This record gives sequence, C-alpha cells and structure tokens, in this order.
Amino acid sequence: MNEETDGKAPVPVTVFTGYLGAGKTSIIKNLVRRLPKDYKVAWLKNEFGDMEVDSEVAKDSHIAVKEIMNGCLCCVLVGQMNEALKEIVENQNPSRIIIETSGSAYPAPIAWEIRKMDFLQLDGIVTVIDALNFSGYEDKSYTARIQSQYTDLIVVNKHELVEPGKLETTLDDVHDLNPTTPKIHATGPDGIVEPGLVFGLDTKLFASAEEVEVLESGKDDQHHGNEVDILQAKLTSLKVFDRKKFEDFLGSLDPEDVYRAKGLVCLTGMDVDADSKFVLFNFVGGRHTFDPINSYEGNPKLIFMGTDLFRYKKKLIAFLEVETECVKLIPRNHSH
Repeated sequence: MNEETDGKAPVPVTVFTGYLGAGKTSIIKNLVRRLPKDYKVAWLKNEFGDMEVDSEVAKDSHIAVKEIMNGCLCCVLVGQMNEALKEIVENQNPSRIIIETSGSAYPAPIAWEIRKMDFLQLDGIVTVIDALNFSGYEDKSYTARIQSQYTDLIVVNKHELVEPGKLETTLDDVHDLNPTTPKIHATGPDGIVEPGLVFGLDTKLFASAEEVEVLESGKDDQHHGNEVDILQAKLTSLKVFDRKKFEDFLGSLDPEDVYRAKGLVCLTGMDVDADSKFVLFNFVGGRHTFDPINSYEGNPKLIFMGTDLFRYKKKLIAFLEVETECVKLIPRNHSH
C-alpha cells in the first residue's frame, strides 16, 4: 500500500493522541526543537471550536503548522484531513508529518486513512498521558481510555508534579488499560522526549479494515460534540489585563467544570522581552502557566473546554468587559 510515489519514498507520519490538556502541543514543540534544522516537519493540528491558538505559537523556521477546527478528524473532518495531507506533501515536501488530534479523537479511523494513502507511511501512534489529572478524565472520557489502549507508545507527562503514591496508582491504572505498550516519562515541566524514542516505531496497529471496523462498531459519530462544552471569546480590539486579576479569574474556575483553557492575552507585570506583548496562557486541572509569545499580532482570544460552561458565559463577559457577541458558547451534543 505504501509504495513509492513519483520516485519519492512515502512521508512518515506520527499521530499524537491524548486527552484535553495532556500536554501534546508542548511535547511536540520540544520534540521538533531537538531535530536537525534541515529536518522539515509539518504539523497538522485538530482543535476544538473554530479559533486558532496553537498555530500562532508553534511557528518556527522548519515547522509548518496547519489547524483543522470545528469537528473531529476521526469522523466528519476526515475528508479535510485527506486534502490537508495531500496539500502538505505537494507544497511543503516535509521530512515527516506530525498529526496532533483533538482530545476526543479515536485513533483507528485516522490511522486507517493514512494507511490508504500511498504517499504516506504510518510510522507510529503516540499517546500522551497527563499523570496529574489522568484519574479524573479516565472516568469522564471513554475516548481517553481508547487512546491509552490502542497506541505504540505512552508518554507519561507532568509526573514530577504528582506525589509518589498517587503516581504509582496512576501508572497502575495505565498498566491495567494497556499492560504491553512501552511507557516513557517526559522530562521536566516542558515535556521533553528524545526523537529517537518517538520516531521509527513502525507501527502494526490498524493494518486491516477488519480491525478498524471492530473498533468503530461502538463509536459515537457525535462524540466530539458530546464530551465537552466550548466557550470561546474573540476580542475586537487590543486589551491589556492586570496579571493578578487574570490569575484570580483563572483561580475562580472550578476544574471539575473547566477541564482545559488556553488563549493569547496581554498581561501587565510580566517579566518578558519588550517585543513580547502577548502570552499564551494554559489552564489544566486548576493549574495555569504563562509563556511569552513574539509572533502574534492579533487581538486577545480565549477558549475554555469542559462541562456546564453556560454557567460561566456571563462571568466571562463581565470579566473581559466585552459585548455579548464576542463570547460564544458551543454546548455539548451540538451538531457538527
């Protein structure tokens, strides 16, 4: 199936899965930074909602980033994925393609679509586990369990933030879901893994249509909209927020409701370069981080993912001091 096309070897593809906030984007960014400069990586991202955030912060001289939004690659957007992959290969001639799925994606249909393209070679499926919050979303998400079971490599992220006893319990839970797949720990708060451990896996997963059909038989095609609400805000002008007030706002979010939030905002009191007007904020499990961003020149934008987020819409509008139309709620069970 993966014969050479037009005299060129198929482009290897690595698929990253993992639940909301597991740290996929950070791990991929740091992974690519450890590659030779002449090794050209194309990065295809699937995001919740209709707002680009990560592509703004992942720009690099040898990383081409493309985001597909408002749906899931494993079902309704599979056609867009196919077209995007063809365009990437034709126009960018990458050494490798990394596909970062949304937190609710099933790996099987994505892998099978890649296998059907003779100009690509499915190299591996890598699942990122958030050791700090795994016990919570393991119970909430059927998809998170599937992602942990059908993978070539499990990367345990944020383990340094977990007490030894709790970490041992989490690792036991992961082992119960998948006792045979190799597991490695990402290093440090930035989530560093060596490329040699992630690339060249030569996966044997989802090699037949029959295998995919068995796993697909119980799949809910509306799962992308069934797992989380999405609350997003796009400001129409530049606004600077007080860092302490912004942190207090994030601290007021209940992590049982808000699983994940991220965005690009301007904050006062940040010890960053003069050229860095914006920071990327990340919020997972009640914890937040800020990272300076140099390349973004738009207006602030924020996205929140979780359950019962209708209760937070008025609160977000009041905090941002924006008009109602700047904030959009996409509830669970919405139509793709």
